[in-house]
Amino acid sequence: MMKQKPVQKQALAVAPKKQVQTSIQKAIIFDSGTLISFSMNGITDYIKRLKEIFKGKFLITAEVKKEIIDKPLTIKKFELEALKLKALLDEGVLEMPSSLGIKDSEITNKTNEILDIANSTFQGTKKEIHIIDAGEGSCLALSKMLDAKGIKNVLAVDERTTRLLAEKPENLIRLFEKKMNTRITVKQENFKFFSGIKVIRSAELVYVAYKKGLTGLKDKNTLDALLWAVKFKGAAISSEEIKEIKRIG
Repeated sequence: MMKQKPVQKQALAVAPKKQVQTSIQKAIIFDSGTLISFSMNGITDYIKRLKEIFKGKFLITAEVKKEIIDKPLTIKKFELEALKLKALLDEGVLEMPSSLGIKDSEITNKTNEILDIANSTFQGTKKEIHIIDAGEGSCLALSKMLDAKGIKNVLAVDERTTRLLAEKPENLIRLFEKKMNTRITVKQENFKFFSGIKVIRSAELVYVAYKKGLTGLKDKNTLDALLWAVKFKGAAISSEEIKEIKRIG
């Protein structure tokens, strides 16, 4: 019989595992009012400069895109502002949620859920109070979805109702009672759905631009001018808050 040659064991070369570097992602979600304020004040270039130092995503939803670009492009009065904002999207300064793998259909489904909850939370005289629309709702929806993905985010919104809904929903009761002159009933269990959503106004954004030296203006009245400019274009900020920001600045 032929002797079988001993099988030589070959050492298995184990390739070292590649270390996957994961960077903590973050994003600012822009509602339409904030971007319109920047555009109407002629300071959309601030958004570019803020993006450079933020090192994260500046996102808009499809609903917000309709409000700030698609519809205004068909109206001569607002066409120029829309073109300025479209340029930010074309240049990649503003991005769509698809850049993070989030589909518009997913946002739509979440938006509908949020609209149902938000617009049934407060009730006046035998009637539920409609407090937010699809634009704001889509921003809130995207914020919740980014939270679920572990992506830190903040919602840039100037509209007071949306901001209070996220920060101090109980204050909306007094606001509506004063405005409507009637007793308001509320589903307080809905408040927890919106807790944890972080918000920022255009006033805070221009303050950051000012503090970081991004405005290109050296005059001592620059901060005052910026804060009043965004206030006059819709930012929910009081004169007392402006004084406080200037005191800090």
